[in-house]
Amino acid sequence: MAFNFDKALGIHADALRLRAERTRVLASNLANESTPGYQARDIDFAASLARATAASEVNELAFDGAPELLYRVPNHPAADGNTVELGVEQAAFSQNASDFNTSLTFIGMKLRGLAKAIEG
Repeated sequence: MAFNFDKALGIHADALRLRAERTRVLASNLANESTPGYQARDIDFAASLARATAASEVNELAFDGAPELLYRVPNHPAADGNTVELGVEQAAFSQNASDFNTSLTFIGMKLRGLAKAIEG
């Protein structure tokens, strides 16, 4: 009997993968805060998660899972063309880290529940 972990873990596996990718993008923004002309990027998490969920529901093998990177519109553009705003990026990074931990907690709870069901 085959067991499908993707179905057992539900949306949380896709959410965790996307949160990890968003962490990479936000860290890149923070690292380039003083790079002239650097354009801050971000991921539309909700749209990317909906796309990943829809692809997994139809078992779409062609889905590469790469989220679409969007440019962040700055509140106060810098004279050198850099669009990274340190406070905005730090807040987004912190919120994303918290959401990552939440998804990780849900996956841990699911796996503990599955282990309990197997043990009987």
